[in-house]
Amino acid sequence: MKLTVVGCSGSFPSADSACSSYLVEADGYRMLLDMGNGALGELQRHCGLYDLDAILLSHLHADHCIDMCAYFVARYYRHEGGRCAQLPVHGPAGTEQRLTTAYADTPSDKAMGEVFDFRTLVSGTTFELGPFRVATEQVAHPVEAYGFRIEYGDRVLTYSGDTGECAAVDRLARDADIFLCEASFTHGKEDVPDLHLNGREAGECAQRAGARRLLLTHIPPWTDAQVNLRDAKAVFDGPVDLARPGAVHHV
Repeated sequence: MKLTVVGCSGSFPSADSACSSYLVEADGYRMLLDMGNGALGELQRHCGLYDLDAILLSHLHADHCIDMCAYFVARYYRHEGGRCAQLPVHGPAGTEQRLTTAYADTPSDKAMGEVFDFRTLVSGTTFELGPFRVATEQVAHPVEAYGFRIEYGDRVLTYSGDTGECAAVDRLARDADIFLCEASFTHGKEDVPDLHLNGREAGECAQRAGARRLLLTHIPPWTDAQVNLRDAKAVFDGPVDLARPGAVHHV
């Protein structure tokens, strides 16, 4: 698998990065995990605008999904070659309604569904997308939110989405080759349960799960990423890196 970090800023875009969005590729199949603020522009550096095969939305906070509205425009109003065919979009219940409301002025309340094939995520299920096997678990966040375990052959990529500490994330990350894990908070500074992880908690989760490599992401502009990197390294035996926009990782 090839993992490209399209955007990795948490909560809102930074001066250097769009919000959460990650391109996963194998055997010519392209799957996008989340499409937060600014992600659509950055995506075009790495992938043709109409070359995606599927999208997974971990949850419906704007920093993970709002550029779907811009992508709707690109797919619905494309002039050359006519309107795009439906693209599978897997998200929480109510994804179509949320995006239609966010856009506010679609041609009809069914217009989103004309270019996106909305499919509802269910916790504890597994499904196939191209060459990938995707397992989902609902994680600890104020809204319905999911983490993903993506398998390709014997390789495993886990994406935490947004979450506080929970057993579901540990299960998803079990023996993962790369654990792409959020680390929004700072250890000893913020302590809000069922919302976000800090660097130390991300490292502890990776250690418990036996992950081989930890990649910290979704770090907001107001959080010192180097502190979170230090805290994760203190408790995780494997290699730890910060997600950086444009970075490519081979799983």
